[in-house]
Amino acid sequence: MWWWQRREQVLFVATGLLTVAGVLGWTAGRAGIATAVWTAATLTGLLYSTGSLVAAVRDRRPSVDVIAWLALAGSLAVGEAFAGAVIAVMLASGALLEARAAARARRELHALVARAPRTARLQTPDGVLEVPVGRVAVGDRLLVGSGEIVPVDGRLLDEAVLDESALTGEPLPVTRRAGDDVRSGVVNTEAPVGLVATTTAEASTYAGVVRLVEQAQAGSAPFVRVADRVAVAFVPVTLLLAVAAWMLAGDPTRAVAVLVVATPCPLLLAAPIAIMSGLSRAARGGVIVKGGGALERLATGKVLLFDKTGTLTGGRPALTDVVTPPGGMDADEVLRLAAGLETASAHVLAGAIVSAAHDRGLRAGAPDQVREVHGYGVEGVVDGRQVRLGKPGWIVTGQAPGWVRHARRRAALDGSLAVFVAVDGAPAGVLLLEDPVRPQSPRMVRALRGAGIARVVLVTGDRAETAEAVGRVVGVDAVHAECDPADKVALVHAEQRHGPTVMVGDGINDAPALAAAGVGVALAARGATASAEAADVVLTVDRIDALADAILIARRCRKVAAAAVGAGMGACAVAMVVAAAGYLPPAVGAVLQEGIDVAAIGIALTALLPVRLHTVAMRPADVAVARRLYTEHRGVRDLVEQVRTVADDLLDPPYQLEPVQALLARLQSELLPHERAEEAQLLPIMSRALGGTGAAGALSRTHAEIEHQVSRLRRSLEDLADTAQPEDVVDVRRVLYGLYAVLRLHNAQEEEDAFSLIPAEASAEPPVETPAGPRRSVPAG
Repeated sequence: MWWWQRREQVLFVATGLLTVAGVLGWTAGRAGIATAVWTAATLTGLLYSTGSLVAAVRDRRPSVDVIAWLALAGSLAVGEAFAGAVIAVMLASGALLEARAAARARRELHALVARAPRTARLQTPDGVLEVPVGRVAVGDRLLVGSGEIVPVDGRLLDEAVLDESALTGEPLPVTRRAGDDVRSGVVNTEAPVGLVATTTAEASTYAGVVRLVEQAQAGSAPFVRVADRVAVAFVPVTLLLAVAAWMLAGDPTRAVAVLVVATPCPLLLAAPIAIMSGLSRAARGGVIVKGGGALERLATGKVLLFDKTGTLTGGRPALTDVVTPPGGMDADEVLRLAAGLETASAHVLAGAIVSAAHDRGLRAGAPDQVREVHGYGVEGVVDGRQVRLGKPGWIVTGQAPGWVRHARRRAALDGSLAVFVAVDGAPAGVLLLEDPVRPQSPRMVRALRGAGIARVVLVTGDRAETAEAVGRVVGVDAVHAECDPADKVALVHAEQRHGPTVMVGDGINDAPALAAAGVGVALAARGATASAEAADVVLTVDRIDALADAILIARRCRKVAAAAVGAGMGACAVAMVVAAAGYLPPAVGAVLQEGIDVAAIGIALTALLPVRLHTVAMRPADVAVARRLYTEHRGVRDLVEQVRTVADDLLDPPYQLEPVQALLARLQSELLPHERAEEAQLLPIMSRALGGTGAAGALSRTHAEIEHQVSRLRRSLEDLADTAQPEDVVDVRRVLYGLYAVLRLHNAQEEEDAFSLIPAEASAEPPVETPAGPRRSVPAG
């Protein structure tokens, strides 16, 4: 029945109206009517309290509702009908507030489930068919119309503008490029787009979200359980004090007065409300905390362990270079053909290759006769040319030429992955890809230390050289490399000697360690995985500084809960002593107790108020300027890589200086104006956002060094002929390699300190940067 589903509201309205009606009757001189109405309100509260006690007995759990029941029954017994009515209103208001707080804490979570997609539009040779979402298989091509929900996780074939607010909470649509991964549940806001399914419906983000919601109900936190135990222990103390007051004074009214002011609502309501408010605040920031216990453990965490891939790094490969043989096919053409073939593939590397081609403005050709060869790669026809991508043994036969050996050395030194490309049966190039460090990772680690984390440990299955390089960049305390899942679990247990542990990961192999840690945190922004199932906390936004914010929220909520309980119960204890001494009549005590309850709950609800978080706020005008400069920043990445390529060309004779002169012209016309614009516009924005000029000053110094190195290059070329001798090009090479090093370091600093501040809704992509690679062929090495 509807009234049972809304029983808290019905109880509150009934007792409130009866109490007010009694006050009006008493004011009008109708004392008999007032007493009758107040008695009805008391009986209503007594009936509800009796039901609560029966349920507690049935569930074999202790309950402090016995105090409220005795207070209501005692009020009727001694003729204090008004006191009984006020107690009934107090009981009803507490039940209503608890129900509302729980509903508010779950609202953000259940809103995700309501948007679950049901059907998909499958592209077939016979046209577009609408099928149940459960029939979609990995590799299927889907069409998502304007205003439609993306049905399964997939990889975009076209650029799309998506409303991701249901998953991330960000209010503005975001632009995703061709090749980007998208999650089920987001909405296509513009023209129809195609995508390749990368998961089934059951393994997609929304299926995982449904499971997360089932786990993320507000369970009892340790602090709340302590409060419950204290409240239960409070019952015999109250009864003893009430009996003592009655026996010493010989007046049962004093016992009723003690019972009236003893109802421990601050313990019963304030602590759960504060904890559930914290769950609500965290959910609004894209952090799903699976219950109050997880929130409290997060608040006490001291040691944080990170898996590398997908947490400190981007979690998906990015193209860094295209190596081609001397005199061979242009690097852009190799990339264009490779991207055309990969548009039909659901492989994890396909998105990076398609995205890189899109960034360079290359039109990926339409693939045909595509065939996946398990363990080797993929092949097919693109624009009439036979294209093959995969392992070197499948592409290069016989002894590897010098340019292939050069590419392999580059990949080994940089920790990159090499994908070999053949066109019409001949090796045409090597695509170098790597998983770049998130630019915001160092700032995020500093934010975590500011939130109270004392020790940060990197735990990864990657090679030691790569892991240590990442650890140095982000600033961790210890690095453990080449770890399998069992090793990670052992390290979690070992680190517990330093304090409560928090483990962060995003892969299936992280799930055991997440379960073993005091708090497991899964990054599920790109789809729910087994790690999200095993974790206590799930980040649904691709912004790892949200974890530092969640820790701050958790610690604040714990303090608020303690303050609310302490203030409320302290006031109750004082009131009980005063009532036992006979200075607080039941009616006045009932009104006072109501005030104490409201004050305690009000303190608990302050957990919902905004707190100063580590997420940086930027003005809309500054965001627009930063976004424009970020686009320009991406546009000169290939120029930065060209500096190294031109220097490599000068290693062997003949020493042609025309490429160096052409490079200098581009540096002066493209790079220097961009750096000057950043000096004039980006650095002031950065200073305003961070509230200081320290990091901006360091970037300004490297701007000056870039200007100096370009000037040195110009002067070095002024006295040289078009063809130079070995001794003539020493200074030129030195300047080029020095300039390249400065540019790489400067770009990394800008991405970490400046561009990572751009909010997600204002960026065309998450600012996870890596050089796009040169447009020139790399000579044999």
